[in-house]
Amino acid sequence: MENLDFSWTDDSIRFINTATPKARQTFFYVQEAGDFCTFPPYFTERENLNSFLLIYTLSGKGLLKYQGNTFTLFPGSLAYIDCMNHHYYECLKKQQWKFLWLHFNGPSALGYYEEFLRNNFRILDSLDPFFMENTLRRILFVTQKKDFHSEILTSCLITEILTKILIENETEQLGLGLMPDFLNAALKEIDMHFHEPLTLEYLADKIGVSKYHFAREFKRYIGTPPNEYLIITRLNHSKVLLKYENISIEEIAFACGFHQVSHFIHLFKKHEGCTPLKFRKAWCSNEPAKPPSAL
Repeated sequence: MENLDFSWTDDSIRFINTATPKARQTFFYVQEAGDFCTFPPYFTERENLNSFLLIYTLSGKGLLKYQGNTFTLFPGSLAYIDCMNHHYYECLKKQQWKFLWLHFNGPSALGYYEEFLRNNFRILDSLDPFFMENTLRRILFVTQKKDFHSEILTSCLITEILTKILIENETEQLGLGLMPDFLNAALKEIDMHFHEPLTLEYLADKIGVSKYHFAREFKRYIGTPPNEYLIITRLNHSKVLLKYENISIEEIAFACGFHQVSHFIHLFKKHEGCTPLKFRKAWCSNEPAKPPSAL
């Protein structure tokens, strides 16, 4: 379902794109893109469209109704919409609403959107305006140009925008600023002493905060609990030893801070999907080469 009013200026751009089967199967791909200067009574209303929509306001004001709420779209704001859901947007009265927009899709588009919605839908208003306008205009230009590399380039540009959106959304939702010094100290301690029997209590005492505050802030900034970060650090080092050192699985387990070989193998398989021995066989010859010396 789509209803709309065509109240936009003659110099507005609307480009409809037909992606190749390869792009539809592999990349983020452009369905439509445009650069609109609208005036009342412009509006668009739709639902059940297999597409994701970005609307970036350049000047003037628009109004968006989505997921049971109403949002005002100011200059510099970005709306990120799943077009399967009902949505309605319009140019406000006595306004000339200018915005860049992009309909796109791709194999991982839904996954990106679900990650964006993890902290509920919102309008983003602190994205870098130069980056957003420049990147959306590049997508429009490259799509219109339509050469051998255009679909790969537009996929890359869409990925850049979505990456910015997810990072900015997470940062704003959590109210994150610069990471506290005590967390930097904790990360350094883990990275340097991962092979030792580190505990939450030891790390909290080492950096001078309560273990509850430490665990909460670590998860908030790093995105994973301290114990899980320690496990990942140990597993990362174990991969280096598996690839470059001709020593036994048992020796590697103990060298990385695992005190039971069975526990090491269980965790490795849980995170990598294979045993340490299969990992070694997949990556190495019988005589593992030494890692290149640091420059």
